Amino acid sequence: MFEQQLVNGFTLGLIYALIAVGYTMVYGVIELINFAHGEIYMLGAFLTVSFISMGLPLPLAVLLAMLATAAIGVLLDIVAYRPLREAPRLAALITAIGMSIFLQNLAMIIWGSRPLPFPRQALPAFFGEPALQFSDVTITWMQMVIYLVALALMVGLNLIITKTRTGTAMRALAQNRTAAALMGINVNRVISFTFALGSGMGAVAGVMVSMYYNTMYPTMGYLAGVKAFAAAVLGGIGSVPGAMLGGVALGIAETLGAGYLSSPYRDGVAYAVMILVIIFRPSGFLGRSMVEKA
Repeated sequence: MFEQQLVNGFTLGLIYALIAVGYTMVYGVIELINFAHGEIYMLGAFLTVSFISMGLPLPLAVLLAMLATAAIGVLLDIVAYRPLREAPRLAALITAIGMSIFLQNLAMIIWGSRPLPFPRQALPAFFGEPALQFSDVTITWMQMVIYLVALALMVGLNLIITKTRTGTAMRALAQNRTAAALMGINVNRVISFTFALGSGMGAVAGVMVSMYYNTMYPTMGYLAGVKAFAAAVLGGIGSVPGAMLGGVALGIAETLGAGYLSSPYRDGVAYAVMILVIIFRPSGFLGRSMVEKA
């Protein structure tokens, strides 16, 4: 049972990691906690189902949902956050919460407030079958696909950040936005690209969760967003590898809590782990101690 819980926790943790990366990238670049990011994750699931209902195959529907949510992320930055670049952080934080509520209600208007199932006919028939079995542990094909897609996206993101000019610009902004602007970096363009990148990955996470649990609802982004933020803090806010590690750790802690205590305690166990890390290592697993920028 323990091994199976680890497998289930790793699956959930990878999904949390994909959402947490969006939080930590935006924070790393503009030091903003984008609480509307959970709603981007929710929109990714609903948009995918809408595209599937138009007769599109699942891979194309997911790709279009990624592009649509990336555009929404950029629009969110331009409309809500860019005018507040020089405002106090509290103003941007309140705006983020407001945009989260707005997107939730917009989804309710478009798709209704009731939970919807993921269209199973869009999934390959073998998704529910075992891909690997050893001892008492079973890994289904759906879990394998989640592993492969999530890991591929994380590797791709790491390559973008470390090997491209845009990634170099993102890291420069994270160090010192003023100096980056003086060096000729288009600050607004890089920030918008960061929002687009994080939003696209969040959309994939939304699709994975709705496939895995066979349900989606307009408020699903709230709890997932809070947990992903907890994962980002756990790994070290501003650290992309930390967000990935924090997501996996949180997913495993939550699943073990549900398996060995009780399902109602799963959220409490996850947050207890985060609180302990904050108490004994405030910078997170891979975060660095923060110093106030001049």
